[in-house]
Amino acid sequence: MENASRPPDRPAPRLLAVSKTRDADAVAAMAAAGQRAFGENYVQEALAKIEALRGLGLEWHLIGHLQSNKADDAARAFDWVQTVDRAKLVEALARHRPPSLPPLNVLIQVNIDDEAGKHGCRPDEVDTLAAAIAAQPTLRLRGLMAIPAPDPDMTRRRAAFRAMSALFDATAAHHPGIDTLSMGMSEDCVEAIEEGATMVRVGSALFGARTAREAG
Repeated sequence: MENASRPPDRPAPRLLAVSKTRDADAVAAMAAAGQRAFGENYVQEALAKIEALRGLGLEWHLIGHLQSNKADDAARAFDWVQTVDRAKLVEALARHRPPSLPPLNVLIQVNIDDEAGKHGCRPDEVDTLAAAIAAQPTLRLRGLMAIPAPDPDMTRRRAAFRAMSALFDATAAHHPGIDTLSMGMSEDCVEAIEEGATMVRVGSALFGARTAREAG
């Protein structure tokens, strides 16, 4: 998954298996093949799987939009939340993360293409959010996340990845401990890695296409 054109100072990319709508048996089978990190979009759907597979020692990432009223469950159950995009959510996650657990790993979701109605903060809001996260002892700022617009022109999609990579570097100048730039999915993970992603979120390429029942 590495490419000679990617920024030389980036860690080797990690694979996050997107397991939303997949049942616990499918996740367990993927875990038996060696995959450890799994991404879920919905808190309630994930909770049952997390409990059923607790003995496997898996790493669970929330990659869907998180409402503040679900922050309690998310802060207790997940290892990572990749979709933090507002100060209210920072405060809620910090308040509900049990001090007996390691700090919750947090990524700031950025609306890099300024898409109307899409979740994620503006690029110029990242510094303020990063400082707020870093100030919370129950949270650990790990980096940035984005879902660029699904433009059929891969040149424009690459431009969004490149903008995220530059934003990651700028954020790292103030927070040198960050190490994760989560971007790229099944259809564009190669391009995302070439532009500096350190984590790609892949679902259908691993689990296969969703059935009509799963997609619904």
